[in-house]
Amino acid sequence: MPRMKPYATFDLYLADQPAGNRAIIVALRKFVREAAPGLVESVKWGNGCWLADGAPVAYVYSDVDHVQFGFIRGASLRDPLGLLQGEARFVRHVKVRRVGDIDRTAFGALLAQAVRLGGVTGAARRSGGARRKVARGAAPAKPRGRKPGMGRN
Repeated sequence: MPRMKPYATFDLYLADQPAGNRAIIVALRKFVREAAPGLVESVKWGNGCWLADGAPVAYVYSDVDHVQFGFIRGASLRDPLGLLQGEARFVRHVKVRRVGDIDRTAFGALLAQAVRLGGVTGAARRSGGARRKVARGAAPAKPRGRKPGMGRN
């Protein structure tokens, strides 16, 4: 398995990508900046990422003949067009082979959902669960208690 390269910034990550993929990543970067200006660029796991509240939400991965535009909690996203690929427990991605493949409407809908869901924190990744956000103004879920007659009395 190839070792992940550490990059101090998104710009350094971008500069190290093959020219064809670099053009796609530049276009995706512009798209994300316009569609979700509150996200913060970073580099995680040797890939360009966008963070919400310090947790990764979306990423780009440069492959041999395409770029993956992925979502950390992609398995939880509604995808009526069937764009998302992947078999991992949480992560899904769209393969982008050229700049013209960037569907601003469809990608925007996926990105908006991903931002609403939020990212996965380190503790949640280690435990296999995802960080759960409570919507502003919503009451937190009630803790589950034991049912009467179950367990100790």
